[in-house]
Amino acid sequence: MAKKKGGRMISSAGLVTYYDSEDRRAITINPKTVFAATIGIAVFIYILNLLY
Repeated sequence: MAKKKGGRMISSAGLVTYYDSEDRRAITINPKTVFAATIGIAVFIYILNLLY
C-alpha cells in the first residue's frame, strides 16, 4: 500500500480542511480595526438605548 502524504487528522473525517493561504485579491482587515468598530457600534447602540 502506498503511504498517504499530509498530516491530516483521521478523527476529523475529512469534513473540513483549512489551509492557511494568502490570496492577493482577498480583503484583509486588521484585527484592531474590527475590535475598534465593535466597541464603537456597542457604544452607539448604548447611547441610542439611553435616548429612546
